[in-house]
Amino acid sequence: MSNETTRVLVVGAGPVGMVCALALNRLGIPVTVLESEPTPVKDQRAATIHPSTLEMLDDLGITEKIRAHSLLSSIYRFHDRPTGDVVAEFDLGRLKDEIRFPYVLQYEQYKLTAAIAEEYANESDFDVRFSHTLTGLTEAASGIEVEYTSPAGTERMAAAYVVGCDGGRSTVRKLAGIEFEGFTYPERFIKIATSSDLKTVKPDLVFRNYFSDPNEWANVFKVRGEAPEGLWRVILPIGQDEDDATALSPARVEERLQKFLPKAGPYDVEYRDVYGVNQRVAATFRQGRILLAGDSAHVNNPIGGMGMNGGIHDAINLTEKLAKVIAGEADDDLLDLYSRQRRHAAVNYVQAQTIANKRLLEQRDPEVRRRNFDELRRTAEKFETARAYMRRAALFDSLQDAAAIS
Repeated sequence: MSNETTRVLVVGAGPVGMVCALALNRLGIPVTVLESEPTPVKDQRAATIHPSTLEMLDDLGITEKIRAHSLLSSIYRFHDRPTGDVVAEFDLGRLKDEIRFPYVLQYEQYKLTAAIAEEYANESDFDVRFSHTLTGLTEAASGIEVEYTSPAGTERMAAAYVVGCDGGRSTVRKLAGIEFEGFTYPERFIKIATSSDLKTVKPDLVFRNYFSDPNEWANVFKVRGEAPEGLWRVILPIGQDEDDATALSPARVEERLQKFLPKAGPYDVEYRDVYGVNQRVAATFRQGRILLAGDSAHVNNPIGGMGMNGGIHDAINLTEKLAKVIAGEADDDLLDLYSRQRRHAAVNYVQAQTIANKRLLEQRDPEVRRRNFDELRRTAEKFETARAYMRRAALFDSLQDAAAIS
């Protein structure tokens, strides 16, 4: 078959798009990636790669290559912010006899994208094009015609299928007319990164921390950043009455950090960002020759680090099925199975867990908070309940449950 009848177009060169493209390439499918940005985006978003995802990346030869440039973290803790107490601790190392990687890697998504692009992309069968923006899709019986703009002007190409990995505002999803069902949180989140060592302020921090507080919950994570000492990321909610300019001002950022973890002297802030948060899932992940994966298909709050991981799980599930369809080994209704399986995982695991995580951290009722803490403690203390909790949080259960859908 010619490239025109087998080539897959991936829209979006983020981590999901690049993993999708690499997986297709490894299965012998020629792939082109269109990215509207002029260069790989150094965005400070997802950074936690769960054990289930590390297994998939390992099968693609990536995990060992990124491990040396990552922070390895097996432990995560839940804290009661008002009292300063550690409520519960979960250690993935307890699962060392049953999972390949009993830890997460703290490895920012922009680095994963760059690592794949640098080593594998820009061959004729794995073609990554920056400054290329999708503008139109026209489906035909034998393929799909793609229109896009580039530095050379308006251009067209033919592809067998198009995979939208172009984020929550996905052009692919909008062109396909697929509804994005769900809701937007009234509050926004602020992400602050500091090179100040937070462990000197609060020694019981680990690399992943969740702070429950009825007034201002918080997430605290350490990432490698670009310097040997690494960076601490602090995520906090912002009320509706505070505008972005105020929230991002150096004085307000310092005030927030000092209120959370008071210390002598100011914090060294490397970057800060305010963003809105949604819980949404596409009505379908497949419409004809158009497919969705990652944030194009589902978005969620970041508590638990599930968005990028769920998106990579989409990509691996999809590429295995798409390769069979293109090779003539399966009918294209196999792609409907992809949609059913991964939409089920998005709704029943990623959405459900991230919504529950936020509710746990922001719970205001003192009695409910006490019961929640007691349950977390009991869960963490016993191996079987801790094991079940960690497997669900690491998305192993979502993969098993989705695979059972026919």
